[in-house]
Amino acid sequence: MVTQITKGIKISVQTSFEGTYFKNYKIHFAFSYEIKIENHSKDSVQLNTRHWEIYDALNNKEIVDGEGVVGKKPVLKPGETHTYTSGCLLSSPIGAMKGFYNMINFTTTKSFRVIIPTFKFSAPFALN
Repeated sequence: MVTQITKGIKISVQTSFEGTYFKNYKIHFAFSYEIKIENHSKDSVQLNTRHWEIYDALNNKEIVDGEGVVGKKPVLKPGETHTYTSGCLLSSPIGAMKGFYNMINFTTTKSFRVIIPTFKFSAPFALN
């Protein structure tokens, strides 16, 4: 598990290998990740958008930008937590993701960026 705190918002990420998947006559490697967002600040905040950079061992990079996470824009009061699970398909058995959330602080009405630390994917059979 990897964790990082930005402006009182703690991000924790746990990954899992889900198996292989054939798409368009190519093998893909399926991974899931669970992200826990904890509000350790004294202000209520809302997650508005996300930005991802997804890498695989073949030097491919994919950028994903979007609204909220899994269809939600969670509001977290001080001490609250939001956890969600998502996934990605890679062209290799090893890869990584990193990114950030754009959030708004309801007390100051200002937007701020919360860093999502780099987390790695690896299929068990790919490790020595």
